[in-house]
Amino acid sequence: MNGLFKKVLIALLPVVSLSACLKEPVDDGPGPGAGKKAYVYNWPAIADSSYASLIANFYNQPGKYYNENSAGKTDFHYWRNAHVLDVLVDAYLRTDDPQIRTRMDELLDGMKAKNGNTYINHFYDDMEWMALACLRAYETTSDVKFKTVAEQLWTDIKGGWDDTWGGGIYWNKNRQNKNTPANAPAAIIAARMYQLNQDPADLDWARKIYQWQKTYLVDPSTGLVWDGLDGSGTNRDWKFTYNQGVYIGAGIELYKITGESVYLNDALKTANNSLTGDMTQGNIMKDEGGGDGGLFKGILVRYMMLLITDGSLSSTDQSKFVNFLKLNAETLWLQGTSRPQILFGTKWTVPLTTTDLSTQLSGAMLIEAAARLKALELID
Repeated sequence: MNGLFKKVLIALLPVVSLSACLKEPVDDGPGPGAGKKAYVYNWPAIADSSYASLIANFYNQPGKYYNENSAGKTDFHYWRNAHVLDVLVDAYLRTDDPQIRTRMDELLDGMKAKNGNTYINHFYDDMEWMALACLRAYETTSDVKFKTVAEQLWTDIKGGWDDTWGGGIYWNKNRQNKNTPANAPAAIIAARMYQLNQDPADLDWARKIYQWQKTYLVDPSTGLVWDGLDGSGTNRDWKFTYNQGVYIGAGIELYKITGESVYLNDALKTANNSLTGDMTQGNIMKDEGGGDGGLFKGILVRYMMLLITDGSLSSTDQSKFVNFLKLNAETLWLQGTSRPQILFGTKWTVPLTTTDLSTQLSGAMLIEAAARLKALELID
């Protein structure tokens, strides 16, 4: 995508839906079917295309939030929009584009309005994703409004803990079950709050939540992270990429603070298990469907990246996880991307002409990860 076209495209996005007229934006390499053997991946330009598609195909300008799907269904989903903020932070860190910064501000306002003029939500895990995105937005921009939202949410989230089933945070305010989606992200928040404010209580929370998660919802032999538990027992049948990712992230954040190798070793065990058949199909992250499941792979991508960048890995381990993400990104771009709209499928080897916001976000996280790995000179 040349610079002039990119500027014109972004300028038009607020007022025109470009899903029908977006052209193939990146052709640094010959592409499949062009009669040449190699495709040259320009990951920053590919990431620009991914960002442009997110705005063109999903952004609801009047509401300042992102629609449920690329077909224009305007339903609002709190946790999916929280992940949009995270992806906007990715793009802003990569480009330092002031228009992306504006999008972040708009989404913060839009989410509050769509959620009943509050950021507090019925689901603890949904609020946790918003808190994590706001912490990253604050660290990136130094704009205190993002920190204020994160701290407000964190206060409410801590109220989800009690001693039923040995501790843990409930999934939602019905207080019927506790699961990985409500606990591992909370441990990440607590660890990042400690890094931000140096309040020992936050580190205590991080350790406490992590230990409960490890005790009750992780297979000690394989590192497989189970989904949740309630009065009937532990659900060990739902094997989601999402759950692996957040446990890896919690371990790395605690390792960064404490230097205790147990946290890094836990993260490595789960990450290695995530390369196996439970989570992959032919070394490509498995299809977990659309809807909420469409977002799951992106969460594993995000925290596998954290393991790569912040985990003090051996060169062998780092290369293994880098190559895994590289293969997935290349496969998604050449096989799982619908053109000219640049829409990502639930199965990263098959394109879809219409896709959910959740599914698009997983693909966007993978593309942004590849661009970051390129910037770090870890991939070509």
